[in-house]
Amino acid sequence: MAKAFASQGDTSEKEISFTEIGEGLFAFTAEGDPNSGVIIGDDSVMIVEAQATPRLANKVIDCVRSVTDKPITHVVMTHYHAVRVLGASAFDAQQVIMSDKARAMVVERGQEDWDSEFQRFPRLFEGHESIPGLTWPTTTFNDQMTVYLGNRKVEIKQIGRAHTAGDSVIWVPDAQCMFTGDIVEDHSACYCGDGHFEDWGGTLDAVKAYDPQSIAPGRGGALIGREAVDSAIASTRDFVESTYLPAKQVAARGGSLKDAWDAVREACDPKFKDYAIYEHCLPFNVSRAYDEARGIDTPRIWTAERDVAMWEALQD
Repeated sequence: MAKAFASQGDTSEKEISFTEIGEGLFAFTAEGDPNSGVIIGDDSVMIVEAQATPRLANKVIDCVRSVTDKPITHVVMTHYHAVRVLGASAFDAQQVIMSDKARAMVVERGQEDWDSEFQRFPRLFEGHESIPGLTWPTTTFNDQMTVYLGNRKVEIKQIGRAHTAGDSVIWVPDAQCMFTGDIVEDHSACYCGDGHFEDWGGTLDAVKAYDPQSIAPGRGGALIGREAVDSAIASTRDFVESTYLPAKQVAARGGSLKDAWDAVREACDPKFKDYAIYEHCLPFNVSRAYDEARGIDTPRIWTAERDVAMWEALQD
């Protein structure tokens, strides 16, 4: 490989924030690392996103214990990616919830994704020895389901493809608060390597239609108030479109992946080069955008070997 992935050189510990975004609702964030959410009900707690390892999950648990001693009974994963799900065992929850589509993606590509992400982002997998294996849900749903934490209603829904084909959002209607997973990011690059560019904008429209007063995004800071929410939705839309359109134009004229890389950099670098994980995401984003523009609807499975081959091709 000509040089390492940007994420392989990212070894610094990130500062954790634990921000209240509604009554009994919290966003666990860490300077562009994967976020988690906390929903406190009358007698129990739901976690949104389980982190990459039990070691990281325990940092979430420590924050939860700083505000409540209620048991953690539910863990919801918005999608299948290893950095979101492999820490689930630390919570010892009664229910581990994914959409049917997300579970199918664990079956189809979960191990390959784990191997690939482990190579790309070793810092996030410190303590990986404690991961018992792939995370499997105890409960799945198609389209939507409702969970009651006592009287608190929590709606888990699929509102469209974006970051993956199996994305879910978690809506807490009493607080007009949404946990969006990686459908929405704030001052962090979107990882689009398994995404659906043509659908993403419509899914953002669906998020906005709920008129959320706060959002815990997939990465970046907690979004409190309509202005912050609208700004993050708009910047996410701009990031996705600015990545896809140049790649689509290159593909239309029969250009190469390297041509697409150059075109996307020209469009995105001036606006997004300072975003968290921008350099890490860029080669995977360009590859997926180029594929989708050439009619490949289902994202090709990333493997450790494919990662290296793609990166070497872009360096050449």
